[in-house]
Amino acid sequence: MQRKSLQNMTPGLMNLLAYERSWLKPDIRAGLSVAAVALPVAIAYAELAGVSAIVGLYSCILPMIAYAIFGSSRQLIVGPDAATCAVIAAVVTPLTAGNSELHWQLTIVMTLMMGTWCLIASRFRLGAIADLLSRPILNGLLNGVALTIIVNQISKILGFPSPSNELIERILALPENLLNSHWPTMGISLLTLLILLGVHYARPNWPAPLFAVVLTTALTWAANLPRFGIETVSGYTGGGLPMVSWPDFKPGLLRDLVIPALNLAVVSFVSMMLTARSFAAKNGYEVDADSEFRALGLVNIVSGLSQGFAISGANSRTAVNDANGGKSQLVSVIAALAIAVVVLFFSEPLQFIPIPVLGVILIYASWSLLDMRSIFRLRKRNRPAFNLALFTFLSVLLVGIIPGIGLAVLLGLLQFLQTVFRPTEQLLGVNDDGMIHSMGKDNGIKPVDGVIMYRFNSPLTYFNVAYFKRRITNLVDSRPSQPRWVVIDAVASFTHADISVLAAINELQRELKLRGISLVLAGRRTELTRWFRLHRSGSDERDLILVPDLYLALRLIQSKELKEEGMRDAEALLKG
Repeated sequence: MQRKSLQNMTPGLMNLLAYERSWLKPDIRAGLSVAAVALPVAIAYAELAGVSAIVGLYSCILPMIAYAIFGSSRQLIVGPDAATCAVIAAVVTPLTAGNSELHWQLTIVMTLMMGTWCLIASRFRLGAIADLLSRPILNGLLNGVALTIIVNQISKILGFPSPSNELIERILALPENLLNSHWPTMGISLLTLLILLGVHYARPNWPAPLFAVVLTTALTWAANLPRFGIETVSGYTGGGLPMVSWPDFKPGLLRDLVIPALNLAVVSFVSMMLTARSFAAKNGYEVDADSEFRALGLVNIVSGLSQGFAISGANSRTAVNDANGGKSQLVSVIAALAIAVVVLFFSEPLQFIPIPVLGVILIYASWSLLDMRSIFRLRKRNRPAFNLALFTFLSVLLVGIIPGIGLAVLLGLLQFLQTVFRPTEQLLGVNDDGMIHSMGKDNGIKPVDGVIMYRFNSPLTYFNVAYFKRRITNLVDSRPSQPRWVVIDAVASFTHADISVLAAINELQRELKLRGISLVLAGRRTELTRWFRLHRSGSDERDLILVPDLYLALRLIQSKELKEEGMRDAEALLKG
């Protein structure tokens, strides 16, 4: 029992305790490769989040070790993420009015809040929330975030001041601002791009962003490029690791972060689960959503307490881990220790990293997220999914990341409610072999004389049962000759004992009886018998016919028809 409890709380630690010696070599190779990719990306994402470069490294070390203990995925690497950092910047920047210390404080507080929300969700076993943001929503979100990041970095790589924080205003002002570009900044940006592309095509397995940062930082230090007006990373001047100061923090700002932190928790968890599940399926194991929710909460609390910012599952670093044959969570520990060595012994050169270099790396990383074709491919395959993805994309661009996510989730829920309110339906018939199928145009399925067999493709509940009743009566009235039987496929629609539904079925049964039509519910006979016995009143239970399935319903109808026909023949003989 104690071991099982430990397994549930610390699945990563239990995997490490069962470690196999043959995994060590690939894990070391994968860990160093992950660190090489994570270093420059963490620094660049720190710039995106609006904090100093070393904070990005803080966000990697202890959180990666924490995930190695509490996470259930053997391949997933946690760390700074483009969407997460973009959300942080969108929420925190308007509250700080350019105060970098307050910006860092609010970033940490938002991270702690996000972690707390994740722990609460895990406690209430809300891992199913991973399905709240469907793939179309996430697709539109990531494309919108990627395009937002790319546009926001243009001013940094070209060296002109940004006139606004809003995307549309940035795009409209771009033609005029291009004339004010700073040539030395453009030069270092072009050099960075050439290094990235050169390493990518010459040695695809090498960490191109790391080479770009190391080479341009060395050039900046050797040639004293800041004297030409090239901006470098700020917030670190050497002489010890920077620490955030709390005495002047205003607690009243907390209320502005509560709901954004909740949104951030949902987005980060959904993105993380998509990555974790895809690599778990590839490697033949499963991850538990509730455990991952708890792990995400713990790693973000650890990140906040170590002065870092919010993190999530990192697609690119997880892919690097898997490509290098990483077998266990030890990869995260090795990568974290490698980054810790840089923080402790090689942090002073961070101040020489050029800002335009980080801008180019962010655009380079965001370009892989930008996949508009995946949205437009949905147009032919699934029109509602295409509309949802496109709406999310445009919402993120036009009204911002947090409002855009909220609008997209709202639209997704409305689409779902529309499906439940007005679901699809089928009329059923039989083929030449007597098999029951949905009737379609020229598919050879014929109706049964005197019988309407109907399937309602949604659970019946209080807000769609009136529509269900109207559909039945409309079908009855639209027939050239009145049917004698209405058979409902109860398996698809009777999923729970809703009192309103049972009362509506009573009403429908009485209305049909007045027309001389018998109502038959086929399927779920045991549950329906119990539900109607408990909740029906004022009517004869024998008026409603319950059978185990559609085939038995047809046999029952045929039997009754034959019996009635025999009785009619007997009466005719007696009269004769």
